[in-house]
Amino acid sequence: MSYKSIVVHLDTSLRAQTQLEIALKLATHSNAHLIGLFAAFNPDPRAFHVMAGSAEYYAQHELIRQQKRAGIERLFHAELERAKIQGEWLVASGDANDTVSRWARCADLVVIGQDDPGDPESFVADQFPENVILSSGRPVLVIPYAGTFTTIGQRIMVAWDGSREAARAVHDALPLLKAAKRVVVVTINGLRGESAGGPIPGADIATALARHGASVEVQDIEGVKDVPVGEMLLERIDDVSADLVVMGGYGHTRWRELMLGGATRTLLGSMTVPVLMSH
Repeated sequence: MSYKSIVVHLDTSLRAQTQLEIALKLATHSNAHLIGLFAAFNPDPRAFHVMAGSAEYYAQHELIRQQKRAGIERLFHAELERAKIQGEWLVASGDANDTVSRWARCADLVVIGQDDPGDPESFVADQFPENVILSSGRPVLVIPYAGTFTTIGQRIMVAWDGSREAARAVHDALPLLKAAKRVVVVTINGLRGESAGGPIPGADIATALARHGASVEVQDIEGVKDVPVGEMLLERIDDVSADLVVMGGYGHTRWRELMLGGATRTLLGSMTVPVLMSH
């Protein structure tokens, strides 16, 4: 099992090139077909007509964005040629939450960026990473907006709680887990208190991964009381020197409002290393 089709979301943000570099490494390793999917926020031009001179501002802004898009497209094709892998460039139209998720459903892996509050160009759509994770049905690798990542997937931390989402994430991440030098399955309070037939203990999922050739160990964070799970996971990333986190993405939509689980929200907001999530 390997990733043979990878979609990387690209835009005019400062970190777009970093996302492309990481996607290229993954595609090169597995000889995958790489799709560069450009999707950026496009305001309704009619909104500018209510202010004098705003139409000219909008036209100038759109020209600059088109130039930036052309630049990232040239870079994408040049990098494909350099890496000697197959790929294609696509431009999404319409709302990015819908179009990116739709293209992602035909891929083995999706690479996107974390929201960057310091870069307006990183805004693509409301709660874009969350919507792609919950709507695409595919594993989504989210790249932090800060930091340099020389390795991804050599030391993997698996956040395991025995849920459906966690199981989906682990099996979606198998190509990376099998190749990792170290895999640490982290549980909290040993999943004690669960009824028979409930969530799988960390040792059992570790055994399942070991059958695929992964080098796995289990670490249980015991005695946790009144501490949010997301914060405990962020601390454990440093403790195990992880360069990738694999976890389930928890949430649902209700009346057009996205409802996220606490750990999912914490990791997406404060991640320090790339995180692979599946819903």
